[in-house]
Amino acid sequence: MTNGFLEILLEYINIVFFVFTVVLFTMFTLMGYLSTRNSIHYRNKNSFGEMSKLMASPLAPSITIIAPAYNEGLTIVENIRSLMSLRYVNYEVMVVNDGSKDDTLQKMIDAYDLIKIEQEIDPDWRSKPIRGIYKSPHKAFSKLTVIDKENGGKSDALNTGMALSTNQYVGCIDVDCLLLPDALLHVVKSFYQRSEKQVIAVGGVIRVANSCIIQGGQLEEIKLPTNWLARFQLLEYTRSFILGRMAWGRIDSLLIISGAFGFFDREIALEVGGYDTNTVGEDMEIVFKMRRFMHERKLPYTVEYIPDPLCWTEVPEDTKILINQRDRWARGNLETLFKHKEMFFNPKFGRLGMLSYPYWFFYEWMAPLLEFFGFFTILLFYWLGILNWEFFIAITTAVYVFSVMFSFYAILWDVYSYNEYKKTKDILILMFCAIIEPISFHPLVVWSAVRGNYKKLFKIKSGWGSQVRKGFAKAS
Repeated sequence: MTNGFLEILLEYINIVFFVFTVVLFTMFTLMGYLSTRNSIHYRNKNSFGEMSKLMASPLAPSITIIAPAYNEGLTIVENIRSLMSLRYVNYEVMVVNDGSKDDTLQKMIDAYDLIKIEQEIDPDWRSKPIRGIYKSPHKAFSKLTVIDKENGGKSDALNTGMALSTNQYVGCIDVDCLLLPDALLHVVKSFYQRSEKQVIAVGGVIRVANSCIIQGGQLEEIKLPTNWLARFQLLEYTRSFILGRMAWGRIDSLLIISGAFGFFDREIALEVGGYDTNTVGEDMEIVFKMRRFMHERKLPYTVEYIPDPLCWTEVPEDTKILINQRDRWARGNLETLFKHKEMFFNPKFGRLGMLSYPYWFFYEWMAPLLEFFGFFTILLFYWLGILNWEFFIAITTAVYVFSVMFSFYAILWDVYSYNEYKKTKDILILMFCAIIEPISFHPLVVWSAVRGNYKKLFKIKSGWGSQVRKGFAKAS
């Protein structure tokens, strides 16, 4: 009786894992196809037409770049210098000092000769109190505005910037990200290239800047990271941004824009209440809200995605910091999915409800949990002597080979599309990373996701965690 029950249970589990694996294989194959089609379409569409002259005009759409800063005293001056050197006329750089405890504010005041100005604040102000607004009397720094406020977190700082901005579009970035000079030209072009739909948000690729040479706020030389943890993340980012998000963009079902490089129609963003200050996944949650807002009002809209390498950032090179980051991502993912659970298989939301949300639920949230508990299930079945070795070896081999081939495709397609890493040695190193990732880096990511879900489900208090950075390399 007991053996019969265990055999039936084992067969049931085998069927579940087999179906789950087949569905994932199908989805990722389709994802590769759609991303390729979208990349080719994007390249053809942008191979003609000169936008720089139009966008250099004072009549060009206005945009505010909002950059929250917390204890960034070591690099804040250089970061601002980079943001103020973009090739665009009608834009403002708004740095929100979110209650820094170091000399971030004083460094900005000294470097840009800032003075405190008087400005009326809405009496019903919902964000943390503002301590001062600073501008420079010098024309060279006229684009810069610094907001000094009490600490309220990244979401609160971004909401402050949105509320105080008067421009049509807002760009929400990390202050230590490096934007290429033409970044705003691509962004504004994306907002204006649609005629039948309103573009409510624009996202883009995040590139890994570890080991790259940065001089004077400019990217001088692109190098493959020397740190192995950063290399694995580069591979992961390549798959996610070049293939994954391009594919979702192809069918207009993108549900996340990276917090390091996201641009929004300010009016719509404020209409939905801005960023949620009660989640650590604010970048994902605001896209959910804005899409729901437009869907529920049956307004024609879209979210654009730019595959060009416009934004470069430093990724963690320390295991503890990486785990904290992925822990936070997992909690933010769960918070957003739960908050917008009405979308789950809801035909009212079209592809978002029937395809995008289920993908995030089953793959982004459930898959790491299945992997984690599946590992202990295998050990249990082995101990009980009922493990089907043929099935286990076959499905494990299939999953491993497919994951490696998918990574290979992402690497080669990135080389074909942008060729950032021109040395054959660098490509071979990335391919080696793809071969060993499933047994080295991936288990770390799975554990981080499990830890994040555990904290959230059992209401263990946890914030952003330490996000210490080393800083960009400089030319010698």
